[in-house]
Amino acid sequence: MVSTLRLRLNQWDKLQGYLLDGRLEIDNNRAERAIKPFVIGRKNWLFSNTPRGAKTSAILYSIVETTKENGLKPFNYITYLLERMPSLDLGEPGVLDSLMPWSESLPASFRTPQKPD
Repeated sequence: MVSTLRLRLNQWDKLQGYLLDGRLEIDNNRAERAIKPFVIGRKNWLFSNTPRGAKTSAILYSIVETTKENGLKPFNYITYLLERMPSLDLGEPGVLDSLMPWSESLPASFRTPQKPD
């Protein structure tokens, strides 16, 4: 009982900090959800037979997760990239920027519906 009370008193300033700053979250669920695909994929990566295959998997996972974080549908976005990139001059200024998942020039149909706050 005494140790529980001591623990609570030792953490009191952190609790007050949380209560005074509305930007802080009480849990880390968002961070946990963000790393879940990597945890699930961990065993699958054991079967990457070559370093090149492992590197390709890492690139694809990065694209998919960045796409999701920017509110896009990964399948639509990657299909768009694969269709558009072969015909583009990637040396031209601004072309790569227009293909990034955070670009405002991407079709609106790629966006996932916004969840109400």
